[in-house]
Amino acid sequence: MSEADTPAKPDYRSTVFLPKTDFPMKAGLPQKEPAILARWEAEDLYGQVRKSREGREKFILHDGPPYANGDIHIGHALNRTLKDMVVRTQTLLGKDAPFVPGWDCHGLPIEWKIEEQYRKKKLNKDEVPVREFRAECRAYAQHWVDVQREQIKRLGCTGQWDKPYLTMDFDSEATIVNELMKFVESGQLYRGAKPVMWSPVEKTALAEAEIEYEDIVSTQIDVGFEIVESPIPELVGAYAVVWTTTPWTIPVNQGIAYNPEVEYVLLSAEHFHVLAAEPLIGPLKERSGLVHLQPIKHIKGSDLAGTIVRHPMHELGGFFAKPRPFLPGDFVTTDQGTGLVHMAPDHGEDDFELCKANGIDPVFAVEGDGKYRPDWLWLGGQGSVINPKFNAPDGPICSDLREAGALLAASADFQHSYPHSWRSKAKVIYRCTPQWFVAMDRPLDDGRSLRQRAMQAIADTRFVPEKGRNRIGSMVEGRPDWVLSRQRAWGVPIAVFVERRTGALLVDHEVNERIVAAIRSHGVDAWDSENAAHFLGNRNSDDYEMVTDILDVWFDSGSTHVFTLESGKWPEQRWPADLYLEGSDQHRGWFQSSLLESCGTRGRAPFDAVLTHGFTMDSKGLKMSKSLGNTISPLDLMRDYGADILRLWALSVDFTEDHRIGKEILAGVADQYRKLRNTFRYLLGALADFRDDEKVGVDAMPELERYVLHLAADLDKKLRQAVNDFDYNSYTRLLADFANNDLSAFYFDIRKDVLYCEVNAETGSQTDKRRANRTVLDILFHALVRWLSPVLVFTTEEVWGTRNPDAGSVHLLEWPEIPAVDADDAKWTQLRDLRTAVTEAIEPLRREKIVGSSLEAEVTIPGTPASEAELAELFIVSSVKAGEALGVAKTDNHKCGRCWRLLPEVRQDGETCNRCEDVLNA
Repeated sequence: MSEADTPAKPDYRSTVFLPKTDFPMKAGLPQKEPAILARWEAEDLYGQVRKSREGREKFILHDGPPYANGDIHIGHALNRTLKDMVVRTQTLLGKDAPFVPGWDCHGLPIEWKIEEQYRKKKLNKDEVPVREFRAECRAYAQHWVDVQREQIKRLGCTGQWDKPYLTMDFDSEATIVNELMKFVESGQLYRGAKPVMWSPVEKTALAEAEIEYEDIVSTQIDVGFEIVESPIPELVGAYAVVWTTTPWTIPVNQGIAYNPEVEYVLLSAEHFHVLAAEPLIGPLKERSGLVHLQPIKHIKGSDLAGTIVRHPMHELGGFFAKPRPFLPGDFVTTDQGTGLVHMAPDHGEDDFELCKANGIDPVFAVEGDGKYRPDWLWLGGQGSVINPKFNAPDGPICSDLREAGALLAASADFQHSYPHSWRSKAKVIYRCTPQWFVAMDRPLDDGRSLRQRAMQAIADTRFVPEKGRNRIGSMVEGRPDWVLSRQRAWGVPIAVFVERRTGALLVDHEVNERIVAAIRSHGVDAWDSENAAHFLGNRNSDDYEMVTDILDVWFDSGSTHVFTLESGKWPEQRWPADLYLEGSDQHRGWFQSSLLESCGTRGRAPFDAVLTHGFTMDSKGLKMSKSLGNTISPLDLMRDYGADILRLWALSVDFTEDHRIGKEILAGVADQYRKLRNTFRYLLGALADFRDDEKVGVDAMPELERYVLHLAADLDKKLRQAVNDFDYNSYTRLLADFANNDLSAFYFDIRKDVLYCEVNAETGSQTDKRRANRTVLDILFHALVRWLSPVLVFTTEEVWGTRNPDAGSVHLLEWPEIPAVDADDAKWTQLRDLRTAVTEAIEPLRREKIVGSSLEAEVTIPGTPASEAELAELFIVSSVKAGEALGVAKTDNHKCGRCWRLLPEVRQDGETCNRCEDVLNA
């Protein structure tokens, strides 16, 4: 027979199922996502979700307000993604989880920015009418609210963006004042003089939460105070040596603290004697150069009681001529210094408390700008006290002490951590000024103090991770009274009156109500002297002082639970919140201010649970900073990768700890996203033209299908637990592993042959096994698109719309229902391990090109398999036989011309196997 007479091989391509879908492998997220966002907004998707969950169990996440000042950074992106994950997973579970975003709008950072604008124009902020200045601050805040709102929306975050809460709304300002009045009327608010963190640059008190610590180098000095009286005669005429790294506090010294339990030594120098703690003599010799100091007398600290010194500048008279007592203080240690601590009650908490207990009051020598008051006898009008040159070894303080013969040592080489304002980055000082405080330990109407209420609330709160409980607990347990006052203009006023004659705080509910009503109508500008008579009613306004301080902005944000959850302005909300979620720094910030505010007014925390995340570092684990040039903008990432990639990163890291981001990390996340997208693309293609009447019951399915559904049901339980634990890192990893390992690399791989070949694409007839396979794929599709919808908010919308273009948004769906199916886990674990071993054994034959694919291999395995045909299908090989050991060889079987399997029944290449014959004839 000639070549021309050879019959052509049949073309079976038209009879085989080939997956088809319009869903592209290339995501193009930066281009697609904005269009999806616009559609959600046009269709009011948030409103649709609210309506669909109406009447359901509520879950309330109360938004911790970001500050309205600048573009969002990578920390915002992480925080917002986590909050969105909370809301979306709770919604997916069928709950009503409304989300009202908010912004913190008052305070120094905004005021500072407006002042900077004035300084550039050579203008003085203090010469601008205060209402005009506040209006500029309000406009600045509103601008950044609008900018940040669009940036956060671009992340795909759901919420009531058209009606956020703002602390600068008149209703909010009035509510904040009303909350303050509750502290007034319950007796918790008082005015007192205590040392507080003070910024000489910003001229205001600061809270601990507004402080950051940076390493600096300071001048350290050793100063001798001459002893003029003592129960120990040998001490008279000797010098008590104090050590300090704040030379500027020496002009405000009022005493010396010693520890009664420490052993001190009187030491002889060449021409004078000095007193210091025995363990610190070595360092003192090294600093002072007095290497020949010899001990004369050992003295127990308790014997120093009654000792008196005089200030080195005593010849100036007045304040400096007063005797300085030795005071016992258990806070004095021998860790560093001399074991004697100079006391300046104006500039230290320990100093203040010890001096107060001994009848010594502050003198308020240092003014708000950091200079000594003009009438101060030593260095009056000079400063600023935080200026290194002012404190330097050759500066005015050290020079005067040296001339007075009191300076034993001075060197500008002491490295230590020092507090700075996190806004201006300038050093701060402790400064005693009259401020308004909330008492932490004053008994309230239930007999408990605010501190006791707060500690109980901490015990009653769920913390994720648990270590947050100890962190905030230790802070609250040891914190001083809450200083509420700030000496600025842009904020909510401490809207109270003080009687001029007595200094007593006016407590009058009717007056307070009039104040709150005025602020609700006109905002904080209503607190003005022209309204004083109206507020006071029948009282004489000349008899009262209007307080001009504003509230600490932490009191503002600590009150947000009231006007957001309780006010009725957002009726879908309720108090208390189920969850607060912020970074770990908020244990000393918003978590704590909210806790104290609520415990002071309501007796409990405004939250049931607190979730804390860590900070984002660069790829090397370094803190991001503009100076290092290692910052990463989420806006740039969304432009280059898309928001879904950024979300996937945020939900893949262990966010409860500090974590990293960088190009290599993002490349790995992008690869993870590609695999998940490919899983969806496979499902969409495999389910092309799928109809409900194809479905088969679980009981009629092959064992492999039942096993895969069993895996899905097990995954379902783990995902629900992860949501309950707020463990989104595990949630995302579980889904990725399932898609990659259980589906793509296992189930999809095994069942491709059934999917493609056990159907006659021309007639539509198919086997029961293929129907079972597509039934499972349909169940998996509906599960995965829902489970991943809180993570990949845009991609799952695209996936859902590709298959169901007229079915509405994927985000209206609820948690999938997975049929409960039993499976022999031990058996399948063994089979999958064996499958991996077979695949590995075939690989050398592939590399050596002995076989082209696993279908050309025949396998021998130990033992007697229950079904060699099923194992061949599982391993995707030509055949499986029992033997003594695992072995692989190339088969002699011929290839089916339709399904390409190599089987004994195929007499020559190109003919069809029995299965294909049955399908073609069906």
